[in-house]
Amino acid sequence: MARQRYHDGLALRQALPGQFLPFLVAAMAFLAALALAGGLAAHGLSQRWTHGAGAVTTVQVPRPDDAASADGTATPASSRIAAVQAVLSATPAVAASHRLGEDELRALLAPWIEQTGDPALPLPAVIELRTVAGQALPATLMASLQARAPGVMMEHDSVWSDRLAALAGSLQACALLAVLVVTTVAVCVVMAATRAGLLTRRQAIALIHSLGATDSYISGRFATRVGLLALGGGLAGSVLALPMLGVLSWLAAPFGTTGDAPAMDWRDPQAWAAMLPHALLWMLVALPPVAGLAGWTTTQLTVRAWLRRLP
Repeated sequence: MARQRYHDGLALRQALPGQFLPFLVAAMAFLAALALAGGLAAHGLSQRWTHGAGAVTTVQVPRPDDAASADGTATPASSRIAAVQAVLSATPAVAASHRLGEDELRALLAPWIEQTGDPALPLPAVIELRTVAGQALPATLMASLQARAPGVMMEHDSVWSDRLAALAGSLQACALLAVLVVTTVAVCVVMAATRAGLLTRRQAIALIHSLGATDSYISGRFATRVGLLALGGGLAGSVLALPMLGVLSWLAAPFGTTGDAPAMDWRDPQAWAAMLPHALLWMLVALPPVAGLAGWTTTQLTVRAWLRRLP
């Protein structure tokens, strides 16, 4: 006598075959991982710029060794650069200041000044300021600097940092929209597969339902089957996305640090884990359970709604 193949009378392996649904969920999980990685990368770049180069204010002091002035009167005892540094030191919003040395200035301007052949070209003093987090420079600072050293120029990179923050925000919104679209498509795929399975086993389901099987039992059997398939598909999608995200993180490493991309042993799993951001690793770990839970919930709702229409 042939061995009994299906134990619950629903023949879920026949109603919900395990070939196509895991493949589709894996593809959706792969796309979701890429979208999440793009959103995290945009956020990280924006934060790095805002708290890095974008948070620097540059103060240029022409003729730094000339005598400073107070209320329009020259003060030989104090140079213009010393007077500017004193004003900046007394400003509470200034967290740190650094005057660029002559070598730093010439290295910064090498692409331009080296072609003139004049090493004695007079250069202004340049001071880099970093402000206290959450504080802005006072509006009266420029007037105070001009009173002590007329001709001082101050430039802040807030315009570019604001533009980059807006760009990063739009990229994160696009990533979130992509995740929502992928999730919606995945839910529709699960609903379609579940309804197809219900129609395949309609007579058997109607029979056991008429014999007293509860809606929770039938929906639970379907939801467990789909949830496991979605969990497997989500796990496969996360694993498939891991190498590509590792390569992209390696290529993007020079934009987050100084220097070239670090050397990486592609055969070392710890090197992969160190290359990926921790937040992205946690998202990849959470993606399969989320896919399984979404499949389980969608199937529960679909089956219960379908059972209510039975005579």
